[in-house]
Amino acid sequence: MPDDKKRKVQLEYPCPWVYKIIGPDADEMRHAVAEIILDRAYKVSHSRSSEGAKYHCLNVELSVESESHRTALYEALKAHRAVKMVL
Repeated sequence: MPDDKKRKVQLEYPCPWVYKIIGPDADEMRHAVAEIILDRAYKVSHSRSSEGAKYHCLNVELSVESESHRTALYEALKAHRAVKMVL
């Protein structure tokens, strides 16, 4: 495997970031985001729904301060009961 595939993308912090969260209830996911992000500025927008609307995908846009901040938010979103997947 070439070394190019192993290199991490270098980001300059703070920077804007978008998480895509997927789950069965869009309102519950919005509440989860509010619980996790608290008083930081963020924007949640609907991305799409599955056929039959069994699952919904929301975009969560905000500024992240560091790699550890970005990772901590990812882990917190992933661990919430309302969120099935985070991309």
